[in-house]
Amino acid sequence: MGPKVSVIIVNWNGRHFLRRCLLSLTNQTYPNVEIILVDNASTDGSAEEAEAAFPHVRFVRNASNLGFAAGCNAGIDAATGDLLATLNNDAEAAEDWVSWLVEAVASDPNVGMAASKMVFHQWPNIINSTGIVLDKAGIAWDRHGGRADDESEVEPIEIFGPCAGAALYKRELLEDVGLFDEDFFMYLEDVDLAWRARLRGWKCLYVPRARVLHLHSASSKEGSPFKNHLLGRNKVLTIIKNYPSPAIFVFLPVILFYDLASLPYSVLVRGNVSSLRGRIAGLMTLGSALRKRRQIQKTRTCSFKELAAVLEPLENPLAVLRRYRHLQALLNYR
Repeated sequence: MGPKVSVIIVNWNGRHFLRRCLLSLTNQTYPNVEIILVDNASTDGSAEEAEAAFPHVRFVRNASNLGFAAGCNAGIDAATGDLLATLNNDAEAAEDWVSWLVEAVASDPNVGMAASKMVFHQWPNIINSTGIVLDKAGIAWDRHGGRADDESEVEPIEIFGPCAGAALYKRELLEDVGLFDEDFFMYLEDVDLAWRARLRGWKCLYVPRARVLHLHSASSKEGSPFKNHLLGRNKVLTIIKNYPSPAIFVFLPVILFYDLASLPYSVLVRGNVSSLRGRIAGLMTLGSALRKRRQIQKTRTCSFKELAAVLEPLENPLAVLRRYRHLQALLNYR
C-alpha cells in the first residue's frame, strides 16, 4: 500500500475555494492518504461546510488565526503519516499528485523534500512555482514563476527546496531539523525550513508530474501591505538564522546592496513602506534570531561549498525587478 501520507491544509476563510481543494484530495489515486484540515478560526462558515461535506477529513480547530506556519505545525502534530504533505486551501491537486511525490522521495534516502509543479488556476499553461530558488544574496523566489509550462519536462531534478503551498516532507526530516518557525506567521517559512534541511544534508527534488492548480495569494492579496511587511521581516530572519559562516561575511556587502537597492523603488515608486517596516521589525527581533542561529549552525553538516551547488548566481538588480513586475502584471490581469 505504501507509506501513509498525511496532507495538511491550513484554512482561513476559504469558503470560495476550499471545497475544490478537499475534493481533489479525496480523489487521489494513492491508496493511503490522511487529510487533515487545520482551521484558523474562520468566520465565513468554510470549516462547518467542509466538515459536513467531507466527514472523512480530520479537523484541527484553532481558537485564533495562528498563521500558516503554526497552522501547519498543528496539523503535523495531529498527523499519523510518515510522509507529510502541505497544500494551500486555494489549490487543487491532480489525482496522481500524491503518488508522484511519494515515488520521488522514495528514490534516495537523502531526499527529504519534494516540490510540485504549481500552475496558475486562471492560466493553467503558466507556471506559478516549481519550487524555491535561492541566490547567494539570500533572495528567494518561485522557480520558473511566470513561464510557460514545459510539458516535455518529466524527470525529477534537484532544487533548493519546495514551496510549502504544495510540498511533501519526510517526517524523519522534520524530526531532524524541526517544524516551521511559528515566528514567521506566514511567507518564507518554507524557505527557512529548506535552509535548515539543506544545512543538515537533506536534498529536495522537483517533481514535474506532481501537478497542482493554484489561485496564488487568494487569502492575502498579492502586493498587499500585510504581505510585504511579512516578506520584509521574514527575509531578514531567514538570512540571520541560516546563512552560514564565514560565507555570510563574504556575501554580506552583496546582501545589503541588493536589499538597499530594492527599497527606493519600493518606497518611492510603489509607495510601499511596508517592506521597510518589515525589515525594521526583523532587526528588532535580532536577539531571538541569533539564538536560533547558534543552534542551527552548531548542528549543520553541510558546508557552504556544497550548498552553493544548488544556489543561483547573482543577478543584475534590474533583472530581479523585471521578474517581480512581470509576475505582478500577470496577477493583476484577471
